[in-house]
Amino acid sequence: MTIMLEAYLTLAAVLFCIGVWGLINSRNAVRVLMSIELMLNAVNINLMAFSNYLDGELIRGQVFAIFVITVAAAEAAVGLAILLSLYRNRQTVDMERFNLLRW
Repeated sequence: MTIMLEAYLTLAAVLFCIGVWGLINSRNAVRVLMSIELMLNAVNINLMAFSNYLDGELIRGQVFAIFVITVAAAEAAVGLAILLSLYRNRQTVDMERFNLLRW
């Protein structure tokens, strides 16, 4: 039994839409980071699905997915470090209250 490409693309589209919805509607900075991670995971599913569908012998999509996972891990580490320092200074992670870059 093989899963069709459309099923993978539908799953990735649903995950990406949930990530975009969370990015737009969330005021909590941790939720924003989680939404970005969800969107990156949807991209990984697309990379893996197209790699398997177009050429099952080569692992190009898997290699790109590993790079995306690496970049996502670095982004999460830096983002959480910034959020931790902001929380120590402001005692909140509400995105509406961060006005450090305003004049």
